[in-house]
Order: sequence, then C-alpha cells, then structure tokens
Amino acid sequence: MKKQVSSIALLSVMTVMAACAAPTAAPSSGSGSSTASGACSPAKATKPMPSGTLRLVIGTGGTGGVFYPYGSGLARILQEKMPNTQVTGEVTGGSVDNMKLLKKGDADIAMSTVDSAYEAAEGISVYKDVGKIPACTIATLYTSFVHIVSLEESGIAKVEDMKGKRISVGSAGSSTEVAADRVLEAAGLDGKKDIKREALSVAESVNAMKDKKLDAFFWIGGLPTAAVTDLVNTPGLKVKFIDGAQYVDKIVAKYGPLYSKFALPKGIYKGIDQDVPGMGIGNVLLVNEDMNEQLAYNIIKTIFDNLPEVQKVHAEAKGLSLQSAVVGSSLPYHPGAIKFYKEKGAIK
Repeated sequence: MKKQVSSIALLSVMTVMAACAAPTAAPSSGSGSSTASGACSPAKATKPMPSGTLRLVIGTGGTGGVFYPYGSGLARILQEKMPNTQVTGEVTGGSVDNMKLLKKGDADIAMSTVDSAYEAAEGISVYKDVGKIPACTIATLYTSFVHIVSLEESGIAKVEDMKGKRISVGSAGSSTEVAADRVLEAAGLDGKKDIKREALSVAESVNAMKDKKLDAFFWIGGLPTAAVTDLVNTPGLKVKFIDGAQYVDKIVAKYGPLYSKFALPKGIYKGIDQDVPGMGIGNVLLVNEDMNEQLAYNIIKTIFDNLPEVQKVHAEAKGLSLQSAVVGSSLPYHPGAIKFYKEKGAIK
C-alpha cells in the first residue's frame, strides 16, 4: 500500500523540517500549519493565468553541479509537453540567487536546498537584506551530499586542518557557502578569518585544485556531480573526501534539523572504496506563493505525467516519485501542488 501523507502535514514547517533526515510522513499537527488565509494558501495564489505564450524561467545553479542539468532537463520537458510554453533553465549562483530571483519575479520556479529555502521564507541569515520570500514547495527532489574535498598533499585530513589553508567555500549566492561556514564553525574555525577564503563555483574549484591553487573546497551537490567526477579522474592528482558527519550534531543543535548524516556511497567516485560519512541536505522545487493555482498544478502534473523522461535527465532524478515528492520540505506546499498530489493519492 502506498504511504499517504496528510495535507496538514505538508503545511507544517518545523515538523516537516525534522523529516529531512528521513523521508517519512510528518505528524498531522504542528505550530507551523497554515490556515486558509495563511502562507501558501489558495487565498494567496491570486496571480492571473498568463495569456498568450507562457514564458517560464527556472533558477538552477552552476554548470558543474546537479541543479543545472536537472533544472534544464525539467525546462526542456515542460516546454515540449505544455502547449504554447517557453521555458528556460537559467544558470545562477545557486539556492540563494534562485530564492532572490523568485521574489523579484525574475524566476518563476526555483531550485533550492531546504535550509536556504527556510531561511528565505523567514528573511534571516543571508536574506536579511531582502526580507521574507513568499515561496511554496511543489516537490521535494533529492538529497544532496555536502562534499568536503582536499588535496592529499595539502595535509588536510579533517576540517580543523584547514586553518591557514586556501579553501573555497562555494560561489557567492549559493547554499554551499552557508553550509561551509557552518561546518567551519562547528570545527572551531572562523570562515572569514581562519582560512584563505575563496568563493568559487564547483567547476572553478575543480580547475583551481587541478592547478594546485586550492587546498580544499566545499560543494553541496547530487551524486555524482560531474565536476567532481572530472577531478577524481584527473591523472596524477590524489584527493581526499573528508568526513563531515562528525559536525552534524553541532550544526543541528544551533541551526535546527536542516541537515542530516548522509554517507557518500562507495563507488560513486573513482577511488572511493568504502562509504564516506558525511552530511546531507534535501533539495526542493519552489514557486512564489502568488502563482496561479492552476498553473502550479499544470507544472507539477506535467512533470509527473512524464516521469520516465524526467528520471533520465540526471542520476539524481531517478529517485523522484509521488511519494518522495511530498515529504522532507522545509516550506509549505503550493495549493496547486496539493490539489495534484491529492488526486494521485499521495496525500489525503
């Protein structure tokens, strides 16, 4: 029997955040539950349905990561399957950029990690300058691995060893940067003072590592990430994947259950002969809460009506299902998405 999740559970913020560590049904009550006029309610989904050619932009990420091929694949499928529709997968700095683009109306759909999405909705951390962003989930996509990669010759065997070293914390405008600073903090380091800080995309980090201009880098991405695969396949270069699981408890104690212990499976990358303990974080597909309810419904329906094709766009898309899409988000679901999932029996 397929697992069902109540629509109330979908609308709970903090209780659903707790589900990020394990994709199970959230409790059917919680202080974060919406009302009929609250966040992500039908009363907020008031934007008129566009007339004429429908043009949609999906905020993805850098070309070396997973958001870009996944998001671009969704863009292609939506354009092909939705009549009179043009969809673009836009290269961005990642989650933070995407959330800000969503608020400005420069993106219609955004890909984000669950921690960045929650902070955007609350208008905290890196979103203090823009305020609360009224975003709603339409699907939980997959869980990313927080890569912490060092050159073996750098002598960095744990995060504490990064002091004084050349470290990339991820591109500006990415959730990688936020997570990197939290991992460094958990290891007793100040990410602004204790390292020679670089803000590079995963592709730029890999190139710098190849040129021996970088000692280590952080990257939040699905498995496998193409740029990291390229790095480990570089002749004459030895890299180490650092255990990130040891820092999870400290981070969760301070910032909440947005992260979980999540192992890098052996064989994902060349030279990984045993699982590497690490940190995981969920990824979600979001729209603005004012998106027309029927449009949000049409978008998610098109994705699942063409699920076999969607699952081919990237290895991380293979795990997408009706059941996985409705759990693990840090934000309430859009009413158009709830309508679709109820019709399919994924929620009650």
